[in-house]
Amino acid sequence: MPIEPLCLRYLPLAQRAAGLIIVAILMAWPSMQVKAASTDYRLGPGDLLKIVVFDHDELNLDARISQTGNITFALVGQVPVGGLSTRDAEVLLAKRLADGGFVSRPQVSILVSDFESQKVSVMGQVTKAGQYPLDSSKSVLDALALAGGLLNDSAGDDATLVRADGTHVAIDLSRLFDGDPAMNPPVHDGDTLFVQRAAQFYVYGEVQHPGQYRLPRNTTIAQAISIGGGLTPRGTEHGAIVKRLSPDGKERKLPLTGDDVLQPNDVLLIKPSWF
Repeated sequence: MPIEPLCLRYLPLAQRAAGLIIVAILMAWPSMQVKAASTDYRLGPGDLLKIVVFDHDELNLDARISQTGNITFALVGQVPVGGLSTRDAEVLLAKRLADGGFVSRPQVSILVSDFESQKVSVMGQVTKAGQYPLDSSKSVLDALALAGGLLNDSAGDDATLVRADGTHVAIDLSRLFDGDPAMNPPVHDGDTLFVQRAAQFYVYGEVQHPGQYRLPRNTTIAQAISIGGGLTPRGTEHGAIVKRLSPDGKERKLPLTGDDVLQPNDVLLIKPSWF
């Protein structure tokens, strides 16, 4: 998890998210120049391997791992590489070539040119929802970067990481972008990261820009008025009314003050001043 630059700390959540994701990409860029599996990556079905046997160009080939975890290689036939690291697969293939008497002291190089076996899904309020390959160890922040970051106008403050085994991990995005490592766990094959939609509120009456807005956590009446562009020359914060649905579905009208906190789907009505 990159340390949050001071210049990002006081930006709104979505802008801070975008800034930190750019930082993460820049920090990772040197390792992204060569698309090769890291030592902790385990080969699996669908991965495309570029195999080179030095000084034996006739044996070089591209091989995609089958659903049973095997590749077919000239001279030695089926080679089970599923679950191995690229280094272990190199050793195994070299051993098969040597044991069969086909190549003396073979030197084998394997690179993954297409990562297909391990994927994470990123869904919800992100720029590019979809499945993304896990070509190395990844975290929640990395997964958000793969999906292009949060949608500025609709992403909420919370996400849920659903593990392949069905367990759920709650992710507080505000804490994540504040640098809390507990909110940036690793993601694994089959996981789904879902970014929830932000709560909304409505403000009408004597504000500059009445309408529907994203509701940040703990937004007060005074802050909501500011989000709506501030008061008109006739507007006053005093006597503000909030229309709120009760659990039984009935609408209530509540007189609130500037320090009171709005709830999702509240309708804030700002009245004109009579003085």
